[in-house]
Amino acid sequence: MTGPAHPSLREIADRGIPFALIARDDATVELLTGDVVDVDLLSDIPLADDTGAPREVLALVPFRQVRERGFECHDDGAPLRCLIVRERTALPREEALAQLPTEPVALQDAGFDIADEEYADIVRRVIADEIGRGEGANFVIRRDFTAGVSTDAATAALTWFRALLEHERGAYWTFAVVTPGHVAVGASPEAHVSARDGVVTMNPISGTFRHPAGGATAETLTEFLRSTKETEELFMVVDEELKMMSAVCSDGGRITGPHLKEMSRLTHTEYVLRGRSRLDPRDILRETMFAPTVTGSPMQNACTVISRHETTPRGYYSGVAALFTPRLTLAADEATHDLDAPILIRTAYLQDGRLRVPVGATLVRHSDPYGEVGETHGKAAGVLGAIGAVPRDAAAEAAVAAVTNVAVADAAAAYVIDEDAPAPAPRRLADDPAIAELLASRNGRLAEFWLNPQGADGPAPFAGRSALVVDAEDRFTTMLAHQLRHLGLDVEIAPWDAVTDSQVDGAELLVSGPGPGDPRDASSPRIRRMREVVARRREAGRPLLAVCLSHQILADTFGIGLAPLDAPHQGLQKSVDVFGTPASIGFYNTFTARVPAGTTRAGEAEIAADAMGDVYALRGPGFASVQGHLESILSRDGMTTLQRLVAQALTPVSA
Repeated sequence: MTGPAHPSLREIADRGIPFALIARDDATVELLTGDVVDVDLLSDIPLADDTGAPREVLALVPFRQVRERGFECHDDGAPLRCLIVRERTALPREEALAQLPTEPVALQDAGFDIADEEYADIVRRVIADEIGRGEGANFVIRRDFTAGVSTDAATAALTWFRALLEHERGAYWTFAVVTPGHVAVGASPEAHVSARDGVVTMNPISGTFRHPAGGATAETLTEFLRSTKETEELFMVVDEELKMMSAVCSDGGRITGPHLKEMSRLTHTEYVLRGRSRLDPRDILRETMFAPTVTGSPMQNACTVISRHETTPRGYYSGVAALFTPRLTLAADEATHDLDAPILIRTAYLQDGRLRVPVGATLVRHSDPYGEVGETHGKAAGVLGAIGAVPRDAAAEAAVAAVTNVAVADAAAAYVIDEDAPAPAPRRLADDPAIAELLASRNGRLAEFWLNPQGADGPAPFAGRSALVVDAEDRFTTMLAHQLRHLGLDVEIAPWDAVTDSQVDGAELLVSGPGPGDPRDASSPRIRRMREVVARRREAGRPLLAVCLSHQILADTFGIGLAPLDAPHQGLQKSVDVFGTPASIGFYNTFTARVPAGTTRAGEAEIAADAMGDVYALRGPGFASVQGHLESILSRDGMTTLQRLVAQALTPVSA
């Protein structure tokens, strides 16, 4: 309950009471105090007391919880920590500031845990060995900036939180969470997932524009917004989060944007995804672990790649802070709590006298190793400057060099502000007509299906029919299933390692789905099983649609060669000819089926290929396949092409 009398922040800290400070607007700081309970699973988060009465809980969810989805990770035992809120107090921002300490917290023995050259080598290996071999489109690999701190943990947390309140603008959450043995303080720009009144929202952000000295202008921002690399990275992230939305929302999710996320020293580009769901918020959180902006895509394989290339556990980095708040009014069978869960990035952790600031770079096919090294330096400097751990005055470069290193100092110089000057007022660059036009133009490349309301446009062409989608560890299958349902099919999804032969045989339409990896890799159990699934359907002459990896496997059954592309097509939009009809389609492939130029048939399969012989689609009696992802936001002609190929696959073999 909220009451007029409450102990001061200093008293709470001195008494060792677990607490959290959260600023979600410019006027108020929420103070939460209560008891700490550590639990094993998301389903164990105690949203009700012993009488069944709902209660508010703030949970720190570590990265290791991805094990609940069967994903791989280094397990450090970081607890799923729950602050069971006993008292909530709303403090005016100025009152909170008046209670917070101002004395800087000194750092000792500061530096990165991984040297620059070593990190650059990791970047090279990920590009060559992971992206270059078809393991995924992008991956986030982190390194940690660490330092010793002699100040007591609660005082350090309050000091850093004050610095963020004074100098950061535009964060989704500014927060400090102080529990026994652990402190987390940050200003997260990104709401990973929220659920309010049955509406689920996700907020994929990608692309970081670091403001030059003197601040951002429309002119300096324009070059960033015109970057093909930055634009494609954002599209790939939206695709990955739409996979999650399609899994938790009955309507699959719809995107709005793009928008600018304007902060004090950085500007990001973002979309907002919304859909409706009646799931328990803990289930929503489980199905959306975790943001591709801090892991990669496809998600499951990204976790495996992270385990291969990060030598230490992540702790809470890339996890979430999840606030479960009881709802005041409930309709029948609705969840009892709303959820608000920002990503744990731009966050400093303090444990056992050691500060840790994890930062990561998103590695894509055209990443420059030293550019990604610089990206991590810039992010670390941004956090350190924001919490006041390094000076923000005109002597910042020299001072930072004394406690960190020259590279971090160079990056920190971009964040210089006058310590005595008030924080600059937010500037709405998005209101500039030229900037607004540049942002809006991005949607001209995207599929209207995901931009517009997805109500029925008329009779569904395949109403009364059914399909089984076999998931080969790429949850693009959830988006594909949603589109198939929109076409009228009753759809079930089965994982590759759980689907039975009887399911494969009995499906009216079998959709053999996409997945990472080399289609020629006979040592992979997943590739072997997908080969068995495709072969079984073909031998039975039963309706089959094969997508991406499965398209390559199907091509191989017709004797068509498979080869790696010269450059991976991860998140690439292409206009291709699909049996006489041009189609704009998004591609996420590193391998291709390839025929001699001009080849149009292989046995009973008709071939759609480009001038180089790369095969984009196959069709024949009772089957069809496509290399691209028709479900992707990059596939402007995805729905019409999908309808054509489903119709082909469902055509009786004797017809």
